[in-house]
Amino acid sequence: MKVCLVGSSGGHLAHLYMLKRFWDKHEHFWVTFDKEDARGVLKNESFYPCYFPTNRSLKALIVNTFRAIKILWREKPDLIISSGAAVAVPFFYIGKLMGIKLVYVEVFDRIDKATMTGKLVYPITDLFIVEWEEMKKVYPKAINLGSIF
Repeated sequence: MKVCLVGSSGGHLAHLYMLKRFWDKHEHFWVTFDKEDARGVLKNESFYPCYFPTNRSLKALIVNTFRAIKILWREKPDLIISSGAAVAVPFFYIGKLMGIKLVYVEVFDRIDKATMTGKLVYPITDLFIVEWEEMKKVYPKAINLGSIF
């Protein structure tokens, strides 16, 4: 199985990195911001830079949609995993069109309110994971796996 891990740098990248026991067993690659923290954490990993800043940016959405098409077509992953933020949206929608399985992990600091990215990808995910039982009121089809920290 080939896994694409996509997310913003900083906390979202750290969140995905905590899933290492899973992704390290599989062929994988990353899509994140080309920033110092990402380059440091992913120095021995395969990673593609995405366009940023992404928050509420139509330009970023368009650029990252074209990057998603190019990267996903080239890499052909079986699974995309993300914990946000906005860069996940084009990768999830293009991935869905390509028949790629999608797993979204809602961020730990959300206890009773949806994130914008969570709201946008929830309808198309194959598995939506939350870390608080209260979040199942927000995302009824989600699975609560508890904290990954």
